[in-house]
Amino acid sequence: MKYVVMIIDGASGWPAAALNGRTSLEAAQTPNLDRLAREGTVGMAGNVPEGMEPSSAVACMSVMGFDPAAYYAGRGPIEAMAMGIELEQGQVALRCNLVTVIDGRMVSYSVGNIPSVESHELIAALRDGLPGVTRDGGGEGRLGLHAGVGFRHILTVRDGADLLATSLTPPHDITDRLVADYGPEGSGASLIIELTEASKGILAMHPVNADRVARGQLPATQIWLFWPGMKPALMPTFAASYGGRRAVLTSAVDLLRGLALQTGVDYVSIPGVTDAGDNDYEGQMAGALDTLGDYDLVFVHVEAPDEASHAGDVAGKLRAIEQIDALMVPQVFEMQRRIERGDAPGESEGVRLLVMSDHPTPVELKTHVAEPVPFVMWGPGCTSNGASIFTEAAARATGFAVAPGYRLMSLFLGCGAGES
Repeated sequence: MKYVVMIIDGASGWPAAALNGRTSLEAAQTPNLDRLAREGTVGMAGNVPEGMEPSSAVACMSVMGFDPAAYYAGRGPIEAMAMGIELEQGQVALRCNLVTVIDGRMVSYSVGNIPSVESHELIAALRDGLPGVTRDGGGEGRLGLHAGVGFRHILTVRDGADLLATSLTPPHDITDRLVADYGPEGSGASLIIELTEASKGILAMHPVNADRVARGQLPATQIWLFWPGMKPALMPTFAASYGGRRAVLTSAVDLLRGLALQTGVDYVSIPGVTDAGDNDYEGQMAGALDTLGDYDLVFVHVEAPDEASHAGDVAGKLRAIEQIDALMVPQVFEMQRRIERGDAPGESEGVRLLVMSDHPTPVELKTHVAEPVPFVMWGPGCTSNGASIFTEAAARATGFAVAPGYRLMSLFLGCGAGES
């Protein structure tokens, strides 16, 4: 059997006034997801353990079949691992966003999704100008600033244990709010404040920002530091945990690449895969399915619904969900037909598909919540349990709930109701 796990990040949500009281999954035109629901097993999964942050790091770890309560050690270190940063004993990694704050309000946690070619110039200037920062934290330097993808970067801090006891708010949680109400608190707050304040002057004078303003785009006005953590504990591999099955993952974000590294899942880079609405949905799924000649399971992570949700872009979220439905799901149907006809490459009993969000991202709230999400399992061995459409309400109505959510992977690989 071949397996496909589609993580449609942030696609689940709440009823929205802009959608006449419907959720995005209810409002979107999704004939293929609805077919999955009619023919497959539908339910709800709780991917965020009680008391843990509803981040994609926690939730996607659950989707990949691992218990966040046992293995999660902070998102910063996971993304650092994806970037090839080897943390030392006692060294802390934090996410470092470039953000736009105007008149004291968080206008954009991503500088309007600034491209890497521009953000890397800004990061280079910050390395040269921020106190105590070196390119990679080498030598005697305590601080290292590492350029990532788009607006997402990493700061490393030697002897940074005090930062783990510091309250730091993710910027995507406070869009349109006064940032002064969400300043750092705790023993490491002084370092965060010092770096943040110093970044403002450096970025204000930079030509990249001047060019962006001239083009009518948002400037990067400062950095925002959050999600601190130390090197995570060694996790068992996916193959060791799930019967020797070899897995591979495709995503546009470093977080998922880091989770893959932690769990012994290979990563495949597919041209055209991005974290926004310009993602090549068709190409991403085609490339993912191509890997199944060498692997048993492929994780296909699509970030676009979540990015649209954070931006409050109702139309963009609907468009992302509908593109997933129209351009990605049918390719799995076609693969199953080819297997049944006997003209698929390699030997396979069939293909099973699991589609689910990792966490809800209500488009009006613009941030994540720690609530269960709908899922559907489809393919050989998966039987209908009464749903006719793929929505939150339809999934709840089946009465099938999996909690904690990491147990869903075992059920999917066996495609049975099992314990819930």
